[in-house]
Amino acid sequence: MNLDQYLPILLFILVGIAVGVVPQAIGYFLGPNRPDAEKNSPYECGFEAFEDARMKFDVRYYLVAILFILFDLEIAFLFPWAVALKEVGLAGFVAVAMFLAILVVGFVYEWKKGALDWE
Repeated sequence: MNLDQYLPILLFILVGIAVGVVPQAIGYFLGPNRPDAEKNSPYECGFEAFEDARMKFDVRYYLVAILFILFDLEIAFLFPWAVALKEVGLAGFVAVAMFLAILVVGFVYEWKKGALDWE
């Protein structure tokens, strides 16, 4: 078996590791190190750290998180459609137009209900 065939794979792996490790190493060795109490404090979803770990979060946090995931995933469906726009033709365009119309109606409904407002 000729090992020269595996050279591109090895180079790809090494470049991938370097892209992930080198910026972190540069930041660690050359970045400023000025810790204070605020930077070292635990951070929990925009809320102050609590004594009791079982304290309930406000339901608005969960609502905004679910809405973000919902709309983010729906928008992710547009990328494959945009790539294959010429192949899907008019039928595909109409289907995605209906999909976007439903998405916009849902977004407007949530906006009018105030679900996106963070008080």
